[in-house]
Amino acid sequence: MAERNDSGRTGELIENCRKGDRKAQFEIYRLYYKAMYNTCLRIVSQPVEAEDIIQEAFLSAFSKISTYKGTVSFGAWLKRIVINKSIDALRQQRIRFEEITSAEQDDIQEGIIEVEDDGRQQVEVLVQQIKKAIQELPRGYRVVLTLALIEGYDHEEIARLLSVSESTSRSQLARARKKLIEIIKSKQK
Repeated sequence: MAERNDSGRTGELIENCRKGDRKAQFEIYRLYYKAMYNTCLRIVSQPVEAEDIIQEAFLSAFSKISTYKGTVSFGAWLKRIVINKSIDALRQQRIRFEEITSAEQDDIQEGIIEVEDDGRQQVEVLVQQIKKAIQELPRGYRVVLTLALIEGYDHEEIARLLSVSESTSRSQLARARKKLIEIIKSKQK
């Protein structure tokens, strides 16, 4: 039976994976590896660490494939596993998330407004510069920024994933944006 959100061939591969078919598992791995690796790398920032996490994520996915019900695409289901594994790895390294004070919130909001106004007038920054600047962010900032802006999670989901409050998620994102802008501006000088 093909999964509702996964067309023909992928649905067939998923069914074969449920039966323990190694060739189907390899094909699923081949199809999804690059996208999942890139997601993981954006969170953990270290290629070797990302590679290890991806291996664990695929092993976990194949061992839990019977729980995949097809209510979301297989790629979305797998991405959730990869993100959770990435966050678990960061937790083991004890990332610290900080609450923001109201004074800092005002400063950050003013900075964001200034940058947004200024950003419309500046020459567009190359995507590679932004990617590099994101990698220079402290881990806590980078994780929240990646989950919010790149992966599309809302603050409630981020808070649940990271075991922090929604206000901490918001403050980390605001700080990450401010720091990202500082990094980009310093590179342009």
